Amino acid sequence: MAAPARPPNPNFAALGTTVFTVMSALAQEHGAVNLGQGFPDTDGPEAIRAEAARRLIAGPNQYAAMPGVPELRQAVAAHDKRFHGLDYDWKSEVIVTSGATEAIADCLMALLSPGDEVVMFAPFYDSYLPMVTQAGATARPISLTPPDWSFARAALEAAFTDKTKLVLLNTPMNPASKVFGRAELEWIADAVKSHDAYAVCDEVYEHLTFDGHGHVPLATLPGMRERTLRIGSAGKTFSLTGWKVGYVSGPARLVSAVEKAHQFVTFATNGALQYAVAMGLAMPDAYFAGLAAEQQGKRDFLRAALDRVGLATLPCHGTYFITSDISGLGFNGSDYDFCRHLTAKAGVAAIPLSVFYHPEGNDTPNHLIRFCFSKKESVLEEAARRLEKNV
Repeated sequence: MAAPARPPNPNFAALGTTVFTVMSALAQEHGAVNLGQGFPDTDGPEAIRAEAARRLIAGPNQYAAMPGVPELRQAVAAHDKRFHGLDYDWKSEVIVTSGATEAIADCLMALLSPGDEVVMFAPFYDSYLPMVTQAGATARPISLTPPDWSFARAALEAAFTDKTKLVLLNTPMNPASKVFGRAELEWIADAVKSHDAYAVCDEVYEHLTFDGHGHVPLATLPGMRERTLRIGSAGKTFSLTGWKVGYVSGPARLVSAVEKAHQFVTFATNGALQYAVAMGLAMPDAYFAGLAAEQQGKRDFLRAALDRVGLATLPCHGTYFITSDISGLGFNGSDYDFCRHLTAKAGVAAIPLSVFYHPEGNDTPNHLIRFCFSKKESVLEEAARRLEKNV
C-alpha cells in the first residue's frame, strides 16, 4: 500500500536537524572539546541526589499530583518570596512541569490564540519560535544590538500592536548572557500594561548572574504581578538538567489555564525528583551564592582564553554562555562555517549565534558564536590549550 500523501504538520516537519545535534556529532567525529552543549558536565549537590534516590526506593512511583506535589509547590512559593519578595499562594498560583521547556509550551498554549502577536527579543532560545507558530500566533522579534545587547525604547513600542497578546522575555538571557536592567524592564512593563497584554518570563538562570548584575523579575514591577507568568528551573539552579523539573508561578487565573495545558502534555512530573527539588530550594543562601561564584570563575577563565586568541568576547552578565566575535580573525565565511572549521581544526566546538534568530529576519549577525563554560576546569583548560595552539 502506498504511503499517505497528506503532509504532516509543516510547523515541525519543515524543521531541519538542529545545529546542536550537528555540532555535537561533528565534535564526536573530531574528538573535540564540546563547548556547544548547553549544560554542565558535573551533577549538582549530592544531598539532593540522595534525597531523590531515597524517595525513589521508598515510593510510591505512580503518578504524582498533576499540578505538582504540595511540598515542591510550597517550596517554590517560599523561594519566590525569599529571593524576590513575590507572594504566591502555593495551592492556586504555582504549578510544576516536566522541565522549563514544557512550562514555556504550556504557557504559550494557555494564552495564545490564532492571530495573536508575541513580542520577543532576538537572539532567543530555540523553542520559542516553533511554539509561538504552532499556537497560530506571529512572532514580532526585536533584535538586540551587540556588543551590549541594547535596544531602543522606540523599537519596543513599535513592536507592540493591537494584536499583541504577550511579551516573551528571557532574563538572564540565553544565548546573549544579558541581564535586563530595571530601566529596560520598566519600558517593557509600560508597553505590556498600555496594550493590556501578558508577560511570559523565562527566568531559569535567575541564580546565575555575575559582577553585581542582580536578577529582577518583571513580576516585581508595579502592576505586573497579575499579568506575568514566571518560569523557573531546577535543572539550571541545581545543575541537574536531566531531571527536567520546572515550575511556573503567577496569578491564579493564568496558572489555572497553564494547568489545563499541562494536564494534556505530560500530566505529571516525577514525584521523587519533586521532593528532592523541594529540599534543594530550601538550601542556605551560601549554596546559591556559591553557584554563581563558581560559574563566574569559569566564565573568567574561558573569557581570558578566548580573548588571547582573538575571539573577542562580548559582555557576559549571566547564564553559563559567552559570546565571541570572530570578525577580527579575517575568516572568510559565516558563523556556521567558522564553528565547523573550529571544531575540525582546533578541536573545540561552539554554536553559531545566527541559529537563535528568526529565519526570515534581515538583521541576523553572522560573526558571533556561543561557548558554554559550565564545564569541569580540566575541560576548560584543555579547550584553552587547543585554542591557543590552533586558532
